[in-house]
Amino acid sequence: MNRLIHIGFGNIVNTSKIIAIVSPDSAPVKRMVQKAKENGTAIDATQGRKTKAVLVMESSQIVLSALLPETIAGRAQGTLSDEDAIENE
Repeated sequence: MNRLIHIGFGNIVNTSKIIAIVSPDSAPVKRMVQKAKENGTAIDATQGRKTKAVLVMESSQIVLSALLPETIAGRAQGTLSDEDAIENE
């Protein structure tokens, strides 16, 4: 069964479709996000907050999240519960 994780503000993604979870700070990732926005393949799940993580999905879509990559990775691996992660935000 596919596992779903919360990536902030009521948004949920399928963990089996995630290829990478990266920080948006490097120039190559910024270019990738800009290109995805231009192509319409970016999904902004930040609710207007600062983007802290970029999820690269199997379908070549990019999901932007306001949660830290470590928080999302912990949830994907099952080491963090949602309550623990909310306290860390």
